[in-house]
Amino acid sequence: MSALASAPGPFAGPARSERLAQSPAVRRDGRWWLVATSGSVAVTDPVFTGQLNRFATAMAAADQAVAGPLVQQDQPGGRRR
Repeated sequence: MSALASAPGPFAGPARSERLAQSPAVRRDGRWWLVATSGSVAVTDPVFTGQLNRFATAMAAADQAVAGPLVQQDQPGGRRR
């Protein structure tokens, strides 16, 4: 599963929503939100949104680094352990 996965809850609908790992942070249409069962609040602090963006980028890179060797193993002629 990637760092950003489809988010359930108040963000259901045609716009793309992605949850950051297993955190309450959700990015919808380029904006970050903190989501809980009681509701959601937009993240407006630029320092915090910058940290969320950096973390999302790092998680995506880590997911890709892990998936790369797995994809190569699954392809014909790929390495098997």
